[in-house]
Amino acid sequence: MKLVHSIITLLFAVIILSEFSFAQDAVKVDPKHYKVEFENDQVRVLRITIGPGEKGVMHSHPEGMVVFLTDAKGKFTFPDGKTEKREFKKGFFSWVPAETHLGENVGDKPFELLQIEMKTKKK
Repeated sequence: MKLVHSIITLLFAVIILSEFSFAQDAVKVDPKHYKVEFENDQVRVLRITIGPGEKGVMHSHPEGMVVFLTDAKGKFTFPDGKTEKREFKKGFFSWVPAETHLGENVGDKPFELLQIEMKTKKK
């Protein structure tokens, strides 16, 4: 009986931890903060809006670009538990690599940005 309990506990832990190890689409796991504004076979444009003190969920983005529509103070938590604080000014535009993270607004105002995700072309 003890072995069965150990196996069940192990399986439960694997299922829970797999939530964090597999890439997850931000729109599917956090629709409160991520909305699709445009999508075709080459790109997907997300509008990301996070209120003060709000925290998202762990998710992934493919490589692409970001454009901040407002100033932002954010904290990012990565799958390995490391965190990084970042500040952005309205109008900031940058190429960003593929990344998995959990975003949090650590400022006192809501922030908004567009993320342009690149899609790989199917041959």
